[in-house]
Amino acid sequence: MSETAMAALRRCELCPRRCAADRLRGETGFCGAGAAATVALAAQHHGEEPCISGSRGSGTVFFSRCNLRCVYCQNHEISWGDTGKDLSATELAEVFLQRQTAGAHNLNLVSPTPYIPVIAAALRQAKNQGLKIPVVYNSNAYENVAALRLLDGLVDIYLPDLKYFTEEAASRYSGVKNYFAVAAAVVLEMHRQVGNLTFSEEGLAVRGLLIRHLVLPGQRDAACRILEWIHSNLPNETFVSIMSQYVPLWQARRHPEINRRLSPVEYQAVLDYFDKTGLLNGYMQDLAAATEEYVPMFDLSGLNAEP
Repeated sequence: MSETAMAALRRCELCPRRCAADRLRGETGFCGAGAAATVALAAQHHGEEPCISGSRGSGTVFFSRCNLRCVYCQNHEISWGDTGKDLSATELAEVFLQRQTAGAHNLNLVSPTPYIPVIAAALRQAKNQGLKIPVVYNSNAYENVAALRLLDGLVDIYLPDLKYFTEEAASRYSGVKNYFAVAAAVVLEMHRQVGNLTFSEEGLAVRGLLIRHLVLPGQRDAACRILEWIHSNLPNETFVSIMSQYVPLWQARRHPEINRRLSPVEYQAVLDYFDKTGLLNGYMQDLAAATEEYVPMFDLSGLNAEP
């Protein structure tokens, strides 16, 4: 692990919460992450965008703990809890290589923000040992630009979920301040590093930025404002995945306004606005995607010697 990465763990400021925890001495900050990377599952996943999942699946590595507290989180078992196995950078590199051996089209790092220094070290080791498939960084976009620069040259595809436009929604549903200002700067840095999305001859993503937005009930206007920001600040060729898969899980019942699925009228309004912006490329979902069937079983699969 580089000295820069070690310094990031000695005084953790990887996300805007800036807990300053000395993770090398056993301290943990808001998210609960320590010096090792805690992983709950490594497996082939077929539920991503077509250019990510392909025919053989995306090699997803689900990291435990999170710097947000989304009340509707479908992965709350690992984002709010301690489920997972602690791995060193060397052990994590082996998990990455196993996904390639298993035939994954890419390596998909899910909720990686608390572990950026360990991941950077693991990626360098794995690449030195033959990792060749594209690396996908799949995050909530609430991180510091300085931390993201530790991954410059190591990540091929950035897949941020640009979650909220308003302060009220970010605070109410994820317990976070200044979300959009932070996430917007992060998305611009991601684009600086990898540019627009590019594809192989088979139609698989090989490099670039793909922005997700999960449309929440009652947040149609905010979703449209996010699309307008993308249009105003990034090339029209930027790919946007407009997701309808929201399911009122975990603590959503405490918030009546989001304790329901997205309506067809709400979702169609956002899709129509996308067409009006001038953005050229995007993915949409069938409303039938709003199901609990896609929630993984976090059983520590894929974390041992065999893929």
